[in-house]
Amino acid sequence: MSGNTSAPRHEASAGHSGVEIAKIMLHTFVAYVEDKPGVLTRVASLFRRLNINIISLTVGRSERSGFSRMTIVADASDEAGHRIRASLYKLEDVAEVDDISGVSAVTRELALIKVAANAESRSGVFELAEVFRARIVDLAPESLMIEITGVESKIEGLIQVLNERENRVLEVCRSGKMTMRRGHHTSRVLRAMGVADIPDGIEPVDPD
Repeated sequence: MSGNTSAPRHEASAGHSGVEIAKIMLHTFVAYVEDKPGVLTRVASLFRRLNINIISLTVGRSERSGFSRMTIVADASDEAGHRIRASLYKLEDVAEVDDISGVSAVTRELALIKVAANAESRSGVFELAEVFRARIVDLAPESLMIEITGVESKIEGLIQVLNERENRVLEVCRSGKMTMRRGHHTSRVLRAMGVADIPDGIEPVDPD
């Protein structure tokens, strides 16, 4: 999957009964929540009540004192996406909610991957890490730990290649998606970034 978090999962179609099936797509919500106990539980309970599965959830300190930034990715139709945003905003400890699905944004994920490796196979793992612009952060007699940052497809690609080799993946720890709207750039900057002349509703592909 690319950095575009609004790629449709199921195209809308009409069955024999003529009833149109809602288009399900990945929605990304950014919420600023107060640093209070129980906020995460209330957010998770909201999605449970709406019967919507959370694909990814990250939370951490923000630039605002006393507030954390929460990024939530979920499968939902457009109608359900509007309902999620409105419901989140109604929660007592939520100060701001933004649905950034379909807008130009930068999305990244961090992963730590522990791989079985001995003296004979280490060099191959080092070469593979260099190809994926990852780095080795731990070296033990029988294993290596790789740190990689990028879009989901980049991380999935590295894991797939590792599984195809003799290096067995022992553990995987992933941060979940972190997303931020792009700034307002001039056309010259956009061309330098390789994202000029992008049609409305289509996000640029991130280089990582």
